[in-house]
Amino acid sequence: MESKNTSKTSISLQTLHIFLVIGPPQPIAAVVGDDITLPCHLEPAMSASDKTVEWTRSGLEPRFVYVWRDGVELESKKHPSYRERTSVSISGLGHGDISLKLSRVKLSDEGKYICHVPNLPQSFAELFVGESVVLECESKGWYPEPEVLWLDGEGNLLSAGPTETVRGPDDLYTVSSRVTVEKRHSNSFTCRVQQNKTNHTREAHIDISGKELKSQCQLLHMAFILCSLTAAFVWWKWKHRSEDRRNVRAVVPMLDCDSSTLK
Repeated sequence: MESKNTSKTSISLQTLHIFLVIGPPQPIAAVVGDDITLPCHLEPAMSASDKTVEWTRSGLEPRFVYVWRDGVELESKKHPSYRERTSVSISGLGHGDISLKLSRVKLSDEGKYICHVPNLPQSFAELFVGESVVLECESKGWYPEPEVLWLDGEGNLLSAGPTETVRGPDDLYTVSSRVTVEKRHSNSFTCRVQQNKTNHTREAHIDISGKELKSQCQLLHMAFILCSLTAAFVWWKWKHRSEDRRNVRAVVPMLDCDSSTLK
């Protein structure tokens, strides 16, 4: 009588949880002095309160801008320039939100940041920092009342504050407008004053990159327009020798003509 050995095969199913660290899909832009957030979270959502969370920046030594370890923030581990300026939401950690809040942004904060939880893939966030500049445009001698438009270097309309209008004793209008823009490399802007009823238009062009500002300033010296190192403003004034004697004047605050920097 033959004996048969019967072997049994067992199959066990296991579910593998793969967690990812997800950063922002595109670079983050900020202006000096802003408070901004660099997004980063765990996916699928899970508590990070009991984990180590590290934010570092490329090229920085020491490299840490924020460290969360053993349930506490380690302020002493941060690079000195980031102390008391970076934080993570404690309540957000419980849901896997490890976004970094950066307060009082500086120009030196620009760079690539790394969001890291040990044993998980890293994620990156790129931060670009610009300076905020207020431009003012004024035009005199109009009738009827014109409108003022601001455009960027690509011809897109910018959102500006309300236009101020003054009517003089000669019944001619003076209009002025201000717009706050971000100082970026090779940024040029146009103030356009136009009168739709009579189809008249005047423009003033402003470039707020340092190199162009210097050349503009030198040109103004040649035109006998005051450009002083101690002056609070530089005035660009285009004189139109037309019958209606209209002129356009553009103002960039606090330009130092020697160093060609906006402050």
